[in-house]
Amino acid sequence: MDQLVAESTPLKRTMRTFDLTMLGIGAIIGTGIFVLTGKGALTAGPALSVSFLLAAVCCGFAGLCYAEFAAMAPVSGSAYSYAYLAFGELIAFVIGWDLILEYALQAATVSAGWSGYFNKLLEGFGLHLPVELTAAYGTNPDVTTYFNLPGFVIVLIITWVLSIGINQTKRTNDVMVLIKLAIIVLFIVCAVSVWSSRPTWPAVLPVRPSTLSSPAPPSPYGIVPAASIVFFSFIGFDAVSSSAEETINPNKTLPRGILLSLAVSTVLYVIMTLIMTGVVPYKEFAKYIDAPVAGVILETGMNWLAVIVNLGALIGMTTVMLVQLYGQSRICYAMSRDGLFPKFFGHVHEKYRTPFKGTWFFGLLTAFAGGFININVLFELVNIGTLSAFIIVSAGILWMRKTQPNAPRGFRAPGVPVTPILAIVFCFVLIAGLNWETWVRFAVWFGLGLIVYFGYSRKRSKLGLEQKAGADAKVAATED
Repeated sequence: MDQLVAESTPLKRTMRTFDLTMLGIGAIIGTGIFVLTGKGALTAGPALSVSFLLAAVCCGFAGLCYAEFAAMAPVSGSAYSYAYLAFGELIAFVIGWDLILEYALQAATVSAGWSGYFNKLLEGFGLHLPVELTAAYGTNPDVTTYFNLPGFVIVLIITWVLSIGINQTKRTNDVMVLIKLAIIVLFIVCAVSVWSSRPTWPAVLPVRPSTLSSPAPPSPYGIVPAASIVFFSFIGFDAVSSSAEETINPNKTLPRGILLSLAVSTVLYVIMTLIMTGVVPYKEFAKYIDAPVAGVILETGMNWLAVIVNLGALIGMTTVMLVQLYGQSRICYAMSRDGLFPKFFGHVHEKYRTPFKGTWFFGLLTAFAGGFININVLFELVNIGTLSAFIIVSAGILWMRKTQPNAPRGFRAPGVPVTPILAIVFCFVLIAGLNWETWVRFAVWFGLGLIVYFGYSRKRSKLGLEQKAGADAKVAATED
C-alpha cells in the first residue's frame, strides 16, 4: 500500500468535495433519465422507481466499499488499483481491461443518444444535417446512415477539454451539472401538477409489472430485469475514485464525493420515474422509447418545455461522456505506471499536467467507434463489466479487513462483512438479469485481455521486473 501511494505521480491537486460530487452527478444523471426510462418502464411497468431503487441499493453497498478503498489508497486507477492492492497483478489487469471497455462503450453509446437529441434541437430551429451523417451505419434499418457526425465532434471536444488540464475539466463539468440539475428541477415542478391531477400511477400500483418476454399474465420479475437495464444509469460514480491523485485531502473528500453523488442522483431518479409513470401510462412509452421525457412533455401539453429539456439532455449526456473519458484515461495512466500498458499512456504533459497522449488516444478511438459503428447492441457489456468490478472491489474489502485490519483508513465502510457481501449478492442478481449474448461477448473480451496480459504485460510489469531483480540479487549473493 505504501509503495502504491509513494509511486503516485504528482498530478495537479485541485479537486474538492463539491467538485467530486459534481463529477459523480455528471456521470450518473444523464442517459438514465433521458433515454433508459422508456425501456425500463416497458420492462418494470409502474414499478420502474422500484427498479431504480434496487439498482441504487446495489451501487450504494458497492459505493461504501469504494469509499473505504479510496480513503485507504488515494491513487488513480479506481477499481484497477484497489484490485492490485488486494489481489495482485493478474486480477487487477483483468478489471482494468474490463473498465477500459466499459468507459469506451458507454461514452460511444451516449454519443449516439447525444446525436439524436442534437438533431432534434436543430430541427426546432429549422436546421437539418444530411440524414447520412446523423448516425452510424445500420443504426436505423429504415434510414440509410453512414456516420454519426455530431457524436464524433462532441467526443473530440470533450477530449480536448480533458487534455488541457483538470481545472478546465472540473469547471466545465461543474457548470454543466448545475445547469442540468436546474432543468431537471424545472421539469419536475412543471410535471408534478399534471401528475397530481391525473394520477395514473397510484391506480395501477397494485398491479405487478410484466416481463418483456411475457406481457401477460403480470409477473413480479420485471423489476429485476429493469434494474439490470437501468443500472447503466448509475455507472460513473466509480470514476470519482479515479481522481484521487488530483484531489485535495483525498482520504476525506473522496468518500464524501462518492456517497453524496450517489445519494443526490438516487433521489432525483426516483422522483423523476414516479412522475413520468404517473403522467404517462407505462405501456405508452413504447411510442417514446428513444425520448421518454419528450413523451411526458407531449402528454402534459407543455410544449414550451421541449427545447429546454432537449438542452438538458444534451448537457446531461455531455457530462456523462466527460466523466467516462476522464476515468478511462486515469485507469490507463495507472496501468501504464505499473508497466502493464506501454509508457505512452502514462506520459504526463509538462504544461497541462494530464496524461495527454493517452487521453487523446482513447478519445479518438471512442470518437471513431461512436461515429462509424452501431454499438447499441453492446451497451449491456458496460453493465456486466462494471458489476464485475463492483464484485472485485467488495471482495477486496473483505480480504483487506482480514489481512490488514490495522491499516490506516480515513473512512471505514459500516457493517462489514455484511455490506460487501450484500453488494456482491446484488451484483450477481443484476448480472443474472442480463441476456446470454452479453455473457458470450464478455467472455470474448476477457479472453483477449488474458492474451494481452500473458503476451505483453506480464513480461514488462514493474512488479514482475522487481521480483526478478530481487531473485537475481539473491542468486548473486548466494554465489558470492
